[in-house]
Amino acid sequence: AEMCMMMADTMEALGIKRGDYVVRVNNRKVLDGIMEAIGLGGEENSGRRLGVMRSVDKLDRIGLDGVTQLLSVKGRTDESGDHTAGVGLNDTQITRLMNITGWGEEDSGSAGASNKLTTWNILENFLDNKVLKAACDDLDAMTDLLDACGYQIDRIRIDPSCVRGLEYYTGPVYECELTFPVTNEKGEEVVFGSVAGGGRYDGLVKRFTGQDVPATGFSIGVSRLMTALKNLGKLDTDPILAPVLVTVMDRDVESLARYQKMTQELRAAGIRAEMYQGNPKQFGKQLQYADRRGSPCVVIAGEDEFNAGQVTIKDLVEGARMSEHISDNEEWRSGRPAQMTVARDQLVATVKEIILSQQTR
Repeated sequence: AEMCMMMADTMEALGIKRGDYVVRVNNRKVLDGIMEAIGLGGEENSGRRLGVMRSVDKLDRIGLDGVTQLLSVKGRTDESGDHTAGVGLNDTQITRLMNITGWGEEDSGSAGASNKLTTWNILENFLDNKVLKAACDDLDAMTDLLDACGYQIDRIRIDPSCVRGLEYYTGPVYECELTFPVTNEKGEEVVFGSVAGGGRYDGLVKRFTGQDVPATGFSIGVSRLMTALKNLGKLDTDPILAPVLVTVMDRDVESLARYQKMTQELRAAGIRAEMYQGNPKQFGKQLQYADRRGSPCVVIAGEDEFNAGQVTIKDLVEGARMSEHISDNEEWRSGRPAQMTVARDQLVATVKEIILSQQTR
């Protein structure tokens, strides 16, 4: 969920206005469940499943008819005469594949709308498919986080046609597309399409290290994005400031949504910020991580702070300066140097004051 929000924020920070981009989100398990339902389960069909994913991944480039041809027995011949062999699905399988997900249907999404209905529409088709249900549960959890942080369907959209053609993805997949038209060197009006993409790939690191490491992320198509920014006349960059760290006390969905919302509020105010992703029970490690990142300050909030409508902010730069003049551990604990508790709605203003004070020292 954070990766998708970061994609959306990055586009707007670069000057691409809302409505000119969309982050499309799916879960690889959705397609796995659907293919299992149409008879493509099992190791013996792994090649055909990969063929289906690669074919559907071309939907934005060759359209629904082109994808249908690639999925068929006959295959597809493009305008140049080059022929691509088909996956070998029959008409019934192709029809079920398309009808289940609604691929090819136009739905631009409206501002303020939630993605929740989309995931339930997918689930209704195969309530007895455990793989598909697990995928929809994952997407629902992401949607809860996105809704809590104010990222609706006009910015981030659940879209079953987003599959990402690489086989190592194991869960959520996502792409950021630019939707505004531009005129190319031939005078033709075209749309840039995808400029970033990624997903969850828990098994990828294990292929190289033998260790099971969960991972998620995305990469940017730099050349295409730079071309788009050039067309828009937006290539300015801001000075880099180390991120403010929002520490994490609990990792239940409700708490994560609160921490993520604080992170998004700071980012929306032009302040680099990130939410801690490690073990929340080792708070000292979080502060060590913030020190290594060079964070100007950290945000601290547990259940007591949330109930009181407050948040604690620790100025790491001032804290380090003051620690040079405090020789006694008891004095350090009692004084809590450079740490303050403020009302929750004063989070952004207080962090701004701290950063400004650090820059003027």
